[in-house]
Amino acid sequence: MAIGRCNASGMIEVRDAGVTVDGVTLLSPISVNVTVGETLVVRGRNGSGKSTLLRLLAGAQRPTTGQAFINDLPVSGRDAKFRRTVSAMIGLPAEAPDLTLADHLGIVAATWFDDASAAQGITDELVTALGLGALTERFPHELSSGQRQLFGLALILARPFEVLMLDEPEQRLDSEHLAAVIQVLRGLQSRGRTLVVATHSEELTSSIEHRRLQLDESA
Repeated sequence: MAIGRCNASGMIEVRDAGVTVDGVTLLSPISVNVTVGETLVVRGRNGSGKSTLLRLLAGAQRPTTGQAFINDLPVSGRDAKFRRTVSAMIGLPAEAPDLTLADHLGIVAATWFDDASAAQGITDELVTALGLGALTERFPHELSSGQRQLFGLALILARPFEVLMLDEPEQRLDSEHLAAVIQVLRGLQSRGRTLVVATHSEELTSSIEHRRLQLDESA
């Protein structure tokens, strides 16, 4: 079993896509291609459009100008084939307060994997890789902010995908846990997953980037 198990695809094409809401530009029109298995790191100051770009690519935000495609599919969170292609963490995922971490992960994995042993294998691998082994019987409200960040990441990794979108995954993490996340992302890279990661972290950037997209002039 391997985190992010899926076929090797995940081509991203953005053609002059931008987002304006109520006269306010959230993302200036941008064109970028990401090849299969490539990691694109998105940098820029707060307000430069990083999160908006990820929401657009995840199908949660419609472009007001231009177009975006993943595997030749128009980005759309309403399309079942598109949803199976893309997994995204843009903010913490929703949690059920009366379910433990093990319950959450089991439900997500069982939803996506027909084989019970495959579902269990992926959850076991995630728990080990992200250092959550001692926390699986806790409820979300019993976690620290850093633990909730790792748990949120585990939830969006507990399913097949071809493209992974992460918005500032370094948030709330100390250096030890950031190193664990970097190792997980490198594992995904070695298995040909396509990644788009918005971050302020130079350590994360230098560890995973194949190419960088700078949305402003700041580092």
